[in-house]
Amino acid sequence: MDWMYFVVGLIALLAGAAIGFFIARKYMMTYLKKNPPINENMLRVMMMQMGQKPSQKKINQMMKAMQNQMK
Repeated sequence: MDWMYFVVGLIALLAGAAIGFFIARKYMMTYLKKNPPINENMLRVMMMQMGQKPSQKKINQMMKAMQNQMK
């Protein structure tokens, strides 16, 4: 009888982990769709809105700095 509780608990744990994984995956996909990560074009537009003339060298430096900060 005790082994049956163990088996039911193990099945519930595996089912909860699988359901949690799919819910988290769906949430992250919708989050990234609404808030895409910054790319070079977005950075160029932001710099132009701030009144700066972006050079490719400056954009590359900022992208590298942002990638290093995320690590």
